[in-house]
Amino acid sequence: MIVFPNAKINIGLHVVSKRPDGYHNLETVFYPVQLFDALEMAETGKAGITFSGLPVEGPADENLVMKAYRILKKDFGLPPVQFHLHKNIPAGAGLGGGSSDAAFTLKMLNNYFKLQITSEKLKDYAAQLGADCSFFIDNKPAFAEGIGDLLSCVDIDLSQFHIVVLKPEISVSTAEAYRNVIPAQPVFKLEGLPAVPVDHWKDVVKNDFENSVFLRFPEIKRWKEKLFELGAIYASMSGSGSAVFGIFRHLPADLDKKIPKSILLVR
Repeated sequence: MIVFPNAKINIGLHVVSKRPDGYHNLETVFYPVQLFDALEMAETGKAGITFSGLPVEGPADENLVMKAYRILKKDFGLPPVQFHLHKNIPAGAGLGGGSSDAAFTLKMLNNYFKLQITSEKLKDYAAQLGADCSFFIDNKPAFAEGIGDLLSCVDIDLSQFHIVVLKPEISVSTAEAYRNVIPAQPVFKLEGLPAVPVDHWKDVVKNDFENSVFLRFPEIKRWKEKLFELGAIYASMSGSGSAVFGIFRHLPADLDKKIPKSILLVR
């Protein structure tokens, strides 16, 4: 069985407050984009995972795919399965690739073994794996609060636009990004985003991580500015970076000449 976990972008991101547990309360809008990993699964005599494509950090047994498998194995006594993950979604980009892989693993195991786990229960399992994993269960635009795990539907449809995603050859540490941001209540609450025309997003929709990340990595800022130069009506860093995205009504004809293929992920 094979599935294709997709990436997401953050449309706005506000770090609202620091929690007693050391995490931060935030608000953001998650939006799925057309950039995919490929995850294949087969029953076998021994559980494990192999990789291809982009580099995957950390020990194989600690990959979120394996953690997702072990969560359901514990509750449902699953037999050994072998996974193969082909990575196209880069790490350290703010695109949620690892979280998506984990959520799609849960959904794939649920379907393959006919476990009949409800969507809400899958979200509970996903929340144990990462703050934004739950989003990928329904995989629809969502307003997120808390640590990114409190989700509500948001009526945003960008299908009439083109989304361009760039990933400079830089990785941004999420922990470092949080250390350098000052929590504050937002002027504009992102829950109200559907009422604002996309052409006006640049005036009200902010990512709180940009100031500190751009100071440390000015190249990321330059690529955001480049997207506006090419005609984007909105551009932003996704999550804590390092990917940036632009929303276009019409793609420039010479996009491939203006942006190196090595960093152009989605067009």
